[in-house]
Amino acid sequence: MEKLEPIFSINILGFHFGVTDSFLVMWIITAIIAVAAIVLGRNLEKIPSKRQNIVELVVDAINGLVVDNMGPGYKSFIPYIGTLVIFILSMNVIGLIGVEPPTRDYNICLGLALISFVVVQWNAIRKIGIGHYLKGYLTPFAPMLPLNLIERFVLPVSLSLRLMGNMTAAVVVVGIVYEALHGVGFIAQLGIPIPVHFFFDVFDAGIQMFIFVMLTMINIKIIAEH
Repeated sequence: MEKLEPIFSINILGFHFGVTDSFLVMWIITAIIAVAAIVLGRNLEKIPSKRQNIVELVVDAINGLVVDNMGPGYKSFIPYIGTLVIFILSMNVIGLIGVEPPTRDYNICLGLALISFVVVQWNAIRKIGIGHYLKGYLTPFAPMLPLNLIERFVLPVSLSLRLMGNMTAAVVVVGIVYEALHGVGFIAQLGIPIPVHFFFDVFDAGIQMFIFVMLTMINIKIIAEH
C-alpha cells in the first residue's frame, strides 16, 4: 500500500498537522454535501417538484432502513445514519471521476469508526444507565471482563479496517487494469475499464457503505438492549 504523503501542513497551537490529498478531497465532499443539503432543503412544498421528489425518495429510503433494522424506537438515529450513508457513499464513488476515494486512507476510516463507536456507547449509557452499562462488562461473570472489553473495543478496528482494506484493494485493482492497458492503446483504456469501474466504484463502493452502516445500526441496538 502506498504511503500517503502530506501535500501541505496546518499549524494549530504550535502543532503541525499534515494534510494528505485524501483529507482535502474529504473536506471538498463535506462542503459539497453541506451546500447541497441547504439548497435542496429550501422552498419545500406540499406538492413536490421533481427535485423534491428525488430528495423525498432518498429520505424515505433512509427512514425505512433505520426503522426496518432498528425499530420505530430508534427514529432519532435517522439523521446520523443518513449522514453516514451519504457521506461514505460519496467518498467511495468519487473514483468514477478519476479521484482516488478518501476511504483508502486509514485515518479517515478510523475517524468514522470511532464516531460510530462513541455513538454506540453513548446510546447504551443513555438508555440503560451507567451502572447497568458497566455491569455488562462483567456478564455473565466477572472473569469475562477482558474478553468483553476486547469484544466491545474491536468494533472501531473491524469497521475501519474493513472499509479501508476494501477501498484500497479497489484502487489497486483499477490501477493495475489501467497499467496493463497502457501498452494496448488509448482506445482500450476508454472502453475496457468501464465494467471494472462499475464493479469497484459503484457496486463495491455501495456494498462497503452498506456494511459499515448496517454494523453501526446493529451495534447501536444490541449494545443498548443487552
